[in-house]
Amino acid sequence: MKILRAPLLMIGLLMCAQGFAATAQQNKMTTCNADATAKSLKGDERKTFMSTCLKAAPAANDDGKVLTPQQQKMKTCNADAATKALKGDERKVFMSDCLKKK
Repeated sequence: MKILRAPLLMIGLLMCAQGFAATAQQNKMTTCNADATAKSLKGDERKTFMSTCLKAAPAANDDGKVLTPQQQKMKTCNADAATKALKGDERKVFMSDCLKKK
């Protein structure tokens, strides 16, 4: 009986951990919601934006490869840092904050 406890406990923990992992759709919802909030959209405008955003294909890079949410986040933050002409430590701090926010 004691031999079965550890394997059963491990199986239970693995099954629980899978329930906490965010799916691609949940990540997309989070990103679209953040974009809608940043644009201060309300009511029907927000509904339309969210619908379009959630239906949109995943972002691709110049090679046509689909980017992961983390890669897309990095691309966006990098573009923002370049627009602000940040260099050195300022850029590192900005990138760190940007990647944590989204």
